Amino acid sequence: MKKIGILGGVGWASTVDYYRAIAEGASRHFANRGHGSPLPIPPMTIESVTQAKTRALRGTAGDETSWSGFDAVFREALLTLENAGCDFGIIASNTPHARLHAIRQGITMPILSIFDATAEATASTKASTALVLGTTVTMQASNYSDRLAAEGIIANDRLPETEIAEMQAMIDSDFYGGASATARARLLTFCDKHAKPGTAILLACTELPLAFPDHLDDPVFKADGHLFVNPSAAHAAAALEEALND
Repeated sequence: MKKIGILGGVGWASTVDYYRAIAEGASRHFANRGHGSPLPIPPMTIESVTQAKTRALRGTAGDETSWSGFDAVFREALLTLENAGCDFGIIASNTPHARLHAIRQGITMPILSIFDATAEATASTKASTALVLGTTVTMQASNYSDRLAAEGIIANDRLPETEIAEMQAMIDSDFYGGASATARARLLTFCDKHAKPGTAILLACTELPLAFPDHLDDPVFKADGHLFVNPSAAHAAAALEEALND
C-alpha cells in the first residue's frame, strides 16, 4: 500500500477522525477479502500544525501577498511529509484547500483535493443546488462553487457577510474539539434558515460532521430533514482508495 501523509491539526478532532476513518476503512476492505487478523492499514505519517498560529496568519481575500505566512506553514508541513517518504498527501481541513494552488508550490508529492472528492459525492445525490457551510475563508472563496459547477450543480454559497461570520463563530465556539447537542441544534437552525428542500448541504469544515456521529464515514447522508454531504468522509475514502491502488 502507498504511504499517506496527513497534514492535520486544523483542528485536532477532525484529524483524529481522518486517521480512524482510513484505518477502519482499510480493515473492512481486507476483512471482506478474507484477510486474517491483524488486518492491514496503510502506513501513515501525521504532521500536525498549530491552529491558533494558522488562524492568526490568514490573509485577505484577493491579496495574495497577505497569505504568504499562512501558505508557508502548510508548505513546510507538506515538505516534512514528503521527506518522510509519503507517496501522497492530504490536508485534513477544508480552509487550506482554498490556498492549495500556492501551498503546493515546490511540493512534488501529489496532494488529493477535497474539492474533487466532495464534488463527486455531491453529484451522486442528483441535487441541482448546494449550500456550502464552513469557515469564512471557505465560504468567501469560489473553489467549491467552481468545482460543483463542473458537475452541473449551482452552489448557493453567497450568503451575507453577517451570516458567514455567524457560521465562523459557531465553528469556533461550538465545534472546536468536538460537537455537543447544542452545537448540532445551532447548526440545524442555520440549515433550516438557508437550505431549500432538495439542497445538498456541504459540511465543508472538517469539524461540522462531528455533529452527526452516526454518519462520520458517510460521504452522503440524510438527517433531520436535510440532505448532507460530508467532505471529510469523501476525502478520507478517496485517500484510502489511492493508498490501496498500489
